[in-house]
Amino acid sequence: MPDCPPPLSHPSVPVSRLPAGACDTHCHVFGPAERFPYAAGRSYTPPDAPFEKLAALHAHLGLERAVIVQAACHGADHAALLDAIARAEGRYRGVAVLRADATDDELRRLHAGGVRGARFNYVPHLGTPPTDDAVLALAARLAPLGWHLCLHVDGAALTGLLPLLRRLPVPFVVDHMGRIKAARGLTDPAFTALFGLAAQPNAWVKISGIDRIGAGKRPFHEGIPFMRALAEAMPERTLWGTDWPHPNVRGDMPDDGEVVDALFEAVPDAGLRQSILVDNPARLYGFDAR
Repeated sequence: MPDCPPPLSHPSVPVSRLPAGACDTHCHVFGPAERFPYAAGRSYTPPDAPFEKLAALHAHLGLERAVIVQAACHGADHAALLDAIARAEGRYRGVAVLRADATDDELRRLHAGGVRGARFNYVPHLGTPPTDDAVLALAARLAPLGWHLCLHVDGAALTGLLPLLRRLPVPFVVDHMGRIKAARGLTDPAFTALFGLAAQPNAWVKISGIDRIGAGKRPFHEGIPFMRALAEAMPERTLWGTDWPHPNVRGDMPDDGEVVDALFEAVPDAGLRQSILVDNPARLYGFDAR
């Protein structure tokens, strides 16, 4: 039985229109379980959120492209992710979750299927984090493929990762603004560390998960100053995503129309939004130029 709430069935329509080629760089597909079973030993069981529902959401919001991030509940079985990418006919890419013993053949197969990055979880409820040696060893193998790393970090843990980040031979993306706590303000050491990554040329950030850094009440406006600060500090290395279907939400379920509206409030400049929504993801994930 699912132990996570489902996403809203009828999200609002965004007030503002997204530009052509806009990309949701952080979303997931779950199941359907009868075709793509969830992993044994998973830390959560979501309700099914298959490709058809994700594609319908993107059409509703005006998003033309997306990056599906492998969900922990599917473990290292990427069948659902690869199926969704194939069905999107060039409009979607993927980020994998790899075992330490992933073979070169597996990496090549994932690359052929549209995967362009690998994710590491440093969030306690998702299991034991990887060692630095494991991350560096895998990063070296991913470099020839042109892949990047996605780092799912929980708040203050980011400061302890800084020595590792300085050694990475590939681009890396910090998901969900490092899951910092908005209540602690822009001067919090965790956010200062995240903001400081602007000086590192292979560092990227996703201004996604606005609900995950706030107090859990829609429309999560306390996260907007953090989105704005990061976007202005890293204009060519900032990404955005919905985080649909919002797994393991602790608080109000986000309304994805409001999530889009929050981006427009945080980034009022149309040129900067074009970079974040279209140009930056096209460069990092290899989408065709518009």
